[in-house]
Amino acid sequence: MCKDCGCSINSSHTHEHTHSHDHHAHTHENPSLKESKTIEVISKILSKNDEQAKHNREHFNEANVLCINLMSSPGSGKTTLLESTIKTLKDELKIAVIEGDLETNNDALRIKNAGAPSYQITTGQSCHLDAFMVHEALHHLAIDDTDLLFIENVGNLVCPASYDLGEHLNVVLLSVTEGSDKPQKYPVMFKKADIVLITKADLAHHFDFDMKEATKFVKELSPRADIIAIDAKNGTNMELWYKLLKLKKELF
Repeated sequence: MCKDCGCSINSSHTHEHTHSHDHHAHTHENPSLKESKTIEVISKILSKNDEQAKHNREHFNEANVLCINLMSSPGSGKTTLLESTIKTLKDELKIAVIEGDLETNNDALRIKNAGAPSYQITTGQSCHLDAFMVHEALHHLAIDDTDLLFIENVGNLVCPASYDLGEHLNVVLLSVTEGSDKPQKYPVMFKKADIVLITKADLAHHFDFDMKEATKFVKELSPRADIIAIDAKNGTNMELWYKLLKLKKELF
């Protein structure tokens, strides 16, 4: 039961739900941050979001749920990673997933077929999830019966990094197809990373991806980040990812 809103978050409803959040949608017109009014509005939006994120985190802590926010550009392999993780760990850990996309419930269906409950948030025009969207999703997942809750954020390397969702860990995926300099180009997201997964690693030689360079750039931005080069399709280093997840949960 929420302390602030009096809501129950232990609903038995799971899977394939969609919800439009057009009222959260916003356009990016590159407003000048020199204008004090613009700064004030942005600050108020983020402040309210942070208050809700704190509330979400209280839910997770009370339920002993480790919440992980997955962020990356589109097509980096977030859903494939989750499918492999669910199939491998479902006998050891109870996993649930909140999916964020502009449209469709395709990824939520993939998660369901992999063997985990899922809730789909369709944002319409918004390029990120926020704490209010996540809070509403919690009404449709039985988190008291969950060990790990993954939030698969909207594919975007910019906006999601600005919004705290109440997560305990930020995991950023970097595909070798994107280039090893991507952390330098999008530093804000990589600064927030607790774990960086370099995905599709078996294809690195096809794209001249410099693993050492990418690791160096990530460490410059987030010295604390654990970095693992994986390939979810072929299983490369996935056991390291699973071990890290289980360790994080054990220490939580």
